[in-house]
Amino acid sequence: MAKYGFLSVLEEEMDKHFHYDYAIDWQKQNHAVELSFILEVGLADVEEPVALEEFVLFYNPEKTKFDAEDYLVALPFEPKKGFSREFLAYFAQYLNQVAGEGLDGIMNFLMDDEQEDFVMTWDNETFEKDKVELIETDYYAYPRY
Repeated sequence: MAKYGFLSVLEEEMDKHFHYDYAIDWQKQNHAVELSFILEVGLADVEEPVALEEFVLFYNPEKTKFDAEDYLVALPFEPKKGFSREFLAYFAQYLNQVAGEGLDGIMNFLMDDEQEDFVMTWDNETFEKDKVELIETDYYAYPRY
């Protein structure tokens, strides 16, 4: 029987604070948790909606192998400590804000013929600055099985 640690809390907080489709993939062999989300934009003059999928990684700095370029953000965790509920709630709220700004950015990109590309951004400086104000209580470790 698996003990889901911060996975369960992450899902609860995402359900409360994140307003887009998402999926959580526990990568047991790689000691990581990947969260993906999809933003879809439908335009009146386009039959198929435009979709953008982004990925976030929660990783063990000692064991996880990954390419940071593949992720919007990669957040390290201490396996035995994990994350607090307060941090995961803050993360879900901030990710929701980033996704909302990304959705606006996609719309602007699709409507502006002169804009050459679109890149969703995670402002780590803002994320870290606001994170300092968190009062963290109980921590949930990396899942065990």
